[in-house]
Amino acid sequence: MRPVLYSHPFSSYCQKVLTALYENDTPFDTRMLGPEDPSAYQDLCSMWPVKRFPILIDGEKRVFEASIVIEYLGVHYPGPVKLIPDDADTALDVRMMDRFFDNYISTPQQKVVFNAIRPEEHRDPYGVQEARGMLDAAYGWLDERMANRQWAAGEAFSLADCSAAPALFYADWTHRIGEQFANVRAYRSRLLARPSFARAVDEARPYRSFFPLGAPDRD
Repeated sequence: MRPVLYSHPFSSYCQKVLTALYENDTPFDTRMLGPEDPSAYQDLCSMWPVKRFPILIDGEKRVFEASIVIEYLGVHYPGPVKLIPDDADTALDVRMMDRFFDNYISTPQQKVVFNAIRPEEHRDPYGVQEARGMLDAAYGWLDERMANRQWAAGEAFSLADCSAAPALFYADWTHRIGEQFANVRAYRSRLLARPSFARAVDEARPYRSFFPLGAPDRD
């Protein structure tokens, strides 16, 4: 029996897991969280009351949180691309960068997007300003880090890059990565050229009209 991923192709955290799956050509099935499969979301909520996705179902095993799903795949469905290095110190660097992209790129980016979805009377302009400031600070730190490396944790593509790809993809739509962050912009371009992430991006193209801030006519 193949593992089943509850996901939606336009979700950044689903794209994170999809990139890992596509890197290793891991066979899996999908429960689409949308009108194509109306019962999928109900099933997800019954398994995970916090109602966040993706979720991986592997037999009786339920695996929550995108980073943990990728770690689980590496243990139970290993492939030629080792997304968590064997070396303990390098693995710590990979995990640290994974947390960086989730906490300091994805989280403030989503703050801006979710604010746009709220009714106007419940919006938080001060919080959005803080989120944009966090993004600029994160871009600056990352720009220095990427000055002499190809991927987030060195020369090998890893979990950190699976995290970075959708985070920087949507962050640039939400709060443009400025020209002064040339290393971040180049890194984002490399991620978009990676076949595994390019496939995830292409699968999400039909849903771009749903982006609350208006998807730019690029990428």
